[in-house]
Amino acid sequence: MGKKLAWLVMTLLALLVACYAAALLAIPEFRPSLVRTLMDERPATAIAHFAGSALALAIGGMQLNAWLRSRAPGLHRWLGRGYVAGVAIGGVSGFLLALKSSGGPVAQAGFALMAVCWLGCTLVAYRRIRGGDVAAHRRWMIRSFALTFAAVTLRLYLPASQIAGMPFPAAYSAIAWLCWVPNLLVAEWFIRAASVAPEWRRFPPKRSLS
Repeated sequence: MGKKLAWLVMTLLALLVACYAAALLAIPEFRPSLVRTLMDERPATAIAHFAGSALALAIGGMQLNAWLRSRAPGLHRWLGRGYVAGVAIGGVSGFLLALKSSGGPVAQAGFALMAVCWLGCTLVAYRRIRGGDVAAHRRWMIRSFALTFAAVTLRLYLPASQIAGMPFPAAYSAIAWLCWVPNLLVAEWFIRAASVAPEWRRFPPKRSLS
């Protein structure tokens, strides 16, 4: 029950941020000053980033659903192709945006490295499934979606930092790393826990004969 609730909350948050990104593209009046600046200075790159990231966010959570994978494998494959396309578009454009991020070199490095990891994890996941290694594919997809979910954690940390009264430049530089590094650590913990659990079920503790 706990895992199902966690998946539901995670997926709903990802969908909400995907809708937010779509709204930024469709409604100019809805854009905050930072997004307006991006749209003015690098419109094509910004549009590609918001569109690709929104697609990955909208699809990613559903791809981790075991029921969908088992009941509708064809849909799972097609959604997976859409997810990979979204990451490719959002990741490349995100890397380009990161190189000129307004947060300075620390923020630029954080966002750029996140984009590289996002693209890399997704590429490895794609290559693993093409090679027929389903277990490795799932592990790398968990890592990939942990990085996709950085769009959610970013939007949780930003208002929290402002409520806490932190100066925006310092907060933004820190959040450029905090929005994705802890996500990856949680993903690694989950992957390791999931790989250990079957061993316990397969080899239960022996009963004492005494």
